Amino acid sequence: MSAVRPEVVAFDVNETLLDLAPVRAALVELGQPADLLTAVFSRTLLTGFAAATAGTWCRFRDAFDAALAQTTELGDDDRAQVAGAFFQLAPHPDVEPALRRLVEGGIRVVTLTHGSPGVAEAGLERGGVGPLVERSLSSEVIRAWKPAREVYLWAAGVCDVEPARLALVAAHGWDVHGALRAGLTAAWFPRAERVYPAVYDPPAIVAGDLAGAVDALLALPAR
Repeated sequence: MSAVRPEVVAFDVNETLLDLAPVRAALVELGQPADLLTAVFSRTLLTGFAAATAGTWCRFRDAFDAALAQTTELGDDDRAQVAGAFFQLAPHPDVEPALRRLVEGGIRVVTLTHGSPGVAEAGLERGGVGPLVERSLSSEVIRAWKPAREVYLWAAGVCDVEPARLALVAAHGWDVHGALRAGLTAAWFPRAERVYPAVYDPPAIVAGDLAGAVDALLALPAR
């Protein structure tokens, strides 16, 4: 089925919308190398994905704490300090104009994360873009992690739209792949990843940046 113009666009949060620089800074303040965040964030996802695949579940914050414990010698209080930095995140500079363009085009905007509730809201408010977002959804509510099909279908249900009328925008190929398998329209652009993984289903949109992804969604046919 050809992609159509969405009624709602859901954005991934960590890295896609919000810059993880404060978390990196918290690690550096505790004597850790700046490039450690990439490994810790990847291990966090591995921990959550593995738990979900095995039929159990854990919170993002607990997976992040486990990843820190595996990769550093930081104590409990220091690890909690680093995790708390997620509530200091702010949007990337390209986020405000992209969200505003969608809203002005008559498209509803939400966020969809498996991260801790409140992180997206705090970051969006810090960047002054909170009013552009209708609601922030965390799949902790249903004890699931993206890219599980149930997360995307749950989001479509909460937004009261058919899956085909919900689009996901993410800078993570695995997230886009999950959305596609659930019947959503999906757009990928590079942030931390250089290319979209060839092993995944091809998205409706591969753009050079966030602005390009939004413009391509707006240009899709209404029917």
